[in-house]
Amino acid sequence: MMRTSSDLTHIVTFCGKCSCGCPELFLDRNASAEKRVVITDDFGQRIQMSLEQLRTLVADVKTGVLDDVLATTAI
Repeated sequence: MMRTSSDLTHIVTFCGKCSCGCPELFLDRNASAEKRVVITDDFGQRIQMSLEQLRTLVADVKTGVLDDVLATTAI
């Protein structure tokens, strides 16, 4: 579901199975190119990155770059 609030357009909520403030991805079309992507966490923090940085992150995830981190990290 896409919703727009102020300058942010909501793209996706990562989890969404609770009301604990799950991480979310937004696009800020009014931000400078290097800060257009906004990711918020459930603690009220946020990071901003460019669309190119997001493309690289998604490509790395798809090719398994983070698989070892998840496999060796105790939960």
